[in-house]
Parts: sequence; C-alpha cells; structure tokens
Amino acid sequence: MPQSLSSILIHATFSTKDREPLIDPDIERELFPYMATILHTAQSPALIIGGTSDHVHLLFSLSSTKAVADVIADVKADSSKWIKGKGAPCVKFYWQTGYGAFSIGQSNVETLRRYIALQREHHRKRTFQDEFRELLGRYRVPYDERYVWD
Repeated sequence: MPQSLSSILIHATFSTKDREPLIDPDIERELFPYMATILHTAQSPALIIGGTSDHVHLLFSLSSTKAVADVIADVKADSSKWIKGKGAPCVKFYWQTGYGAFSIGQSNVETLRRYIALQREHHRKRTFQDEFRELLGRYRVPYDERYVWD
C-alpha cells in the first residue's frame, strides 16, 4: 500500500499553571481559533476547541506522521507565547506542565463535541481537578495524585 492512512481522534485537556483563571472571554475568542491554526499546521485538524477561564479541551484528528506529545507541545508552546504577547496582564501566563490525552472512537464524537461546547455549564458545579480525575477514571489511566497538578 503506497499510502499511510489513519483515523486517530484525540481528546486532550490541560489547564493554566495552578489553574489560574487567566483565559478571559476576550482572549478566548481569539485563543481557540489560534489553537485550531496550530493544529492545522501540525496536520492534525481540530474538530472543536473549548474550555473555561482555567483550562481547555481539544478534539482533533491526529496526523499519521506526528506523535500526540509533539502536537500538544506545539499547541501549548505557541499559544502560550501568543497569549504573553497580548500585553501586561498576560506576561505571566503559563500552561501546566502536563496534559491528558485520550483516544476516542468515531461514535463518540458528537457526544464529546457537546461536552466541550458546554464547558461553562459543567464547571458551574465542579472544578477542573474533579473533571480531570473523572476523565482519568473513565479512560482507565492510572495516576499518582502527587504528580498530576502544578
């Protein structure tokens, strides 16, 4: 077969450092499209990007030639640099060191799209930490609480 074909859908999430509420609505309006552009450049097109003031969720189709860690590193580094360029209130912006990345099947795309689109609603009742623990449990990812947060 002369082509390498794949369909690998990734749900990724990560927070601001120490879950600081630094993503205000004005930044968010530009940030999500900017992240989509970074993903497009990495040949890993975004299906949806959403979040709240302290974290983001990405659903994207992973390139057949890229590692998920490299794609997420590019998104975090480039978007952090972009946010810091927005002026004085943003110069101390950082993403947390780690991230969560979970594979999903095509049959779950619409459910996850709705979930990401309704992040503000979800987080009226619970924190990012609680949400992340639930995702780790749902995807059966073992973890040590001491090393999850920064």
